[in-house]
Amino acid sequence: MIEIDRYKCGYCGACVSVCPTDAIELVGTWIKIEEGTCNSCKACVNVCPVGALELEPDRN
Repeated sequence: MIEIDRYKCGYCGACVSVCPTDAIELVGTWIKIEEGTCNSCKACVNVCPVGALELEPDRN
């Protein structure tokens, strides 16, 4: 799962535009990631200009 650092996030929407599964949504000034839809491909992590997204370690 992708983790968002909301203190770093500028809500630019770059992550939304590159998500291949449409799992990320920009709602006003809030980024929402649908856990069931996100496949942790890291496209959003790679495009974030401020480094606000990272791949969360597997909890299993």
